[in-house]
Amino acid sequence: MIDTQRLRILREVARYGSFNQAAGALRCTPSAVSQQIAALERTLGTPVVERSTRGVVLTEPGRLLVDAADVISAELRYAQEQIDRLAAGRATLAIATFSSGGRRLLPPVLTRFAAEHPEVELTILEREPEDSLPMVRDGRADLAIAYHFDGPQPVGQGDRSGLIWSPLTEDPLWVVLPAHHQRAGARSLRLTELAPERWVLGCLKTVDLLQRYAVIAGFQPRISCSATDYFFAMALVGAGLGVSLIPQIALDRPPEGVAVVPLEPPRPARHIGVVARRRNDRSQRYVDALVDALRAGADPGLPSVVVGDHPIG
Repeated sequence: MIDTQRLRILREVARYGSFNQAAGALRCTPSAVSQQIAALERTLGTPVVERSTRGVVLTEPGRLLVDAADVISAELRYAQEQIDRLAAGRATLAIATFSSGGRRLLPPVLTRFAAEHPEVELTILEREPEDSLPMVRDGRADLAIAYHFDGPQPVGQGDRSGLIWSPLTEDPLWVVLPAHHQRAGARSLRLTELAPERWVLGCLKTVDLLQRYAVIAGFQPRISCSATDYFFAMALVGAGLGVSLIPQIALDRPPEGVAVVPLEPPRPARHIGVVARRRNDRSQRYVDALVDALRAGADPGLPSVVVGDHPIG
């Protein structure tokens, strides 16, 4: 039988790549960590780490064990969450969401859900996908509204921890310009037409995205500001600091002094979805109902909004 405490120690060794640093995190001695890893290897009959002067790396059996340890840890945390809910005597749901998606997608859905399920206490947690998905995985949240840009979705088929990604909608990025800009009245723009501009971006991920698309378009973007708020970025655009790329979902109330113009393909987009974890307990029906409501509310796309002469959505 594999000792779960030794699995916990192995996880910390994998995290830090060092017995010394793992010992510091676990508040024990490096010798104790080494002894527990050696005992684990004796139980398995195979090495789980490779030791060198540069640190510690996992062997293939070690990587398999750490994956298993992650799943076990998530299950135990979820069990504790469920026990706490039972003790409270009321059904609860925790929803993690990124700010702009939650602001646009959640309110109408939650209004209907609360009317149909008044027995459920809802908690909303504002988190970016890199934080919200681990929260669903280990039981701190029941579902998450998340997004990803180009590339594979953040939850793959057959995710070992039981996460399921359900697509909600596509969220294309639009160009936001000062209202007095010479291209503010264009029906659409190619990214190459914006090569000379300075950029004001409201999300660090958008910085990376713009740089990738700019390489394809053949220019190096000049970035004036990398913020963490789309509305702040649009306010700076309105002040004439530069131009921006803003997701459609954040454009329902653009500030005064800006113009919104669609990009011609190929144009970047966020792929928005809801992540939940399949369970066999009484809260599952509420999770299913909320996921279904989100999918119905977002499909076939976001509600249309008109900015200037352009319908958005």
